[in-house]
Amino acid sequence: MLDFLQTAVWALIALGVLVSFHEFGHFIVARWCGVKVLRFSVGFGRRLVSRFDRHGTEFTVSAIPLGGYVKMLDEREGTVAPAELDQAFNRKSVWQRMAIAAAGPAANFLLAIVLFWGVFLGGTSGAVPIVDKVEPGSMAAIAGLEAGQEIIAVDDQATPTWQALNWRLANRLGDTGHIKFSVRYPDSSLEYHMYADIERWLAGQEVPDPLQEIGIQLWIPPVSMQLSQVVPGSPAEQGGLKAGDEIVASDGRQFDSWETWTSYIKARPEQPVEVSILRDGTEQRVLVTPDAVKLDSGEEVGRIGVLPVAASWPDERVRRYHYGVLGAFSKGLDETWSKTVFTIDSLKKLLFGQLSTRNLSGPITIAKVAGTSADAGWQSFLSLLALLSISLGVLNLLPIPVLDGGHLLYYGIEAIKGSPVSERVQVIGLQVGMAMVLGIMALALYNDILRL
Repeated sequence: MLDFLQTAVWALIALGVLVSFHEFGHFIVARWCGVKVLRFSVGFGRRLVSRFDRHGTEFTVSAIPLGGYVKMLDEREGTVAPAELDQAFNRKSVWQRMAIAAAGPAANFLLAIVLFWGVFLGGTSGAVPIVDKVEPGSMAAIAGLEAGQEIIAVDDQATPTWQALNWRLANRLGDTGHIKFSVRYPDSSLEYHMYADIERWLAGQEVPDPLQEIGIQLWIPPVSMQLSQVVPGSPAEQGGLKAGDEIVASDGRQFDSWETWTSYIKARPEQPVEVSILRDGTEQRVLVTPDAVKLDSGEEVGRIGVLPVAASWPDERVRRYHYGVLGAFSKGLDETWSKTVFTIDSLKKLLFGQLSTRNLSGPITIAKVAGTSADAGWQSFLSLLALLSISLGVLNLLPIPVLDGGHLLYYGIEAIKGSPVSERVQVIGLQVGMAMVLGIMALALYNDILRL
């Protein structure tokens, strides 16, 4: 229950920040253009909190936190007093109306730049992408990748960290052609180029895993065989295991990794296992009977309730970056641009069937990811906010009536032909646009429910 509440709180914070900035963009530019703003609302529905400023604008927080709006004085929505006609939105020039419509998405892109700036000011780090294992017969094996190589670039784009590598591969989802890998061996400056052929790569997968599909595992430090935690009341505690114990063997069989040992335990639900340990330099034996735990797949596995000491990364396998104020801002601009291009490209692939619509996510997934990123630290949460802000900005620029992009489309036509789009066309466009938006929202929510 506590986890659910924390997830809900972080989701509300994320949505509140994104919506507030988006609507503030519309609000401030409307004010600059001399338009009277009647209401600035975060959320829809019944107003929960409300206050007025000296200009007569009502600022409110409403009950349904899935968006927001700025309501402006407009003759099309009601009678306007003669003294206020010059403050009506519909009386402004087409260029002013375009500026007001574009200001919301622009605010989202600006927010992303600021958030990434903050992330880079705090310094970043990432694991060096070194190949640990190559699956026989896989794309990687056919291309010629080998264990021990560092992947320094994909398609001539640098991949200094795991994160960079994953982003470069994600850019190729749904593509046909080949992926170019640039690699080098340790203590060598020579570069080797290898090519993996792809055809509609991972186009139908709901949660694509590019590295697994290619057939490589990246190097991670081996997990210690020493216990950091024994869950109270667990089979491990009942059998006599304690934090600090080092696993030596089980049933007389020695294990060279934490993964192989836990696999041994999982395969023996409700079967006594003799565990040999080192405690204070002395080898001891304890008897532990794993609980039987049923997984979602229906499989029954053994579990004893222990955690290992966290693995430590050697300095040479981690890259750390530190930026000054200007350097972090420049990096924030670059990151915002690259993620915007990625978002637009992903939308294009969804439209043309190169990516599965099952990749669409709704509020439930956003809430879960917001909670997870908040647990991972402030930099992770700010990075997620920046990505969501970019997505919101791009989506609102789509030329769909009811979205900012639809308004910009109408105003653009008006600027070219010298007169507004007819009301009949606007009403039809509004109905079609509303149906499209509601359909996309329903599909995203359906995907969320399936993932649950």
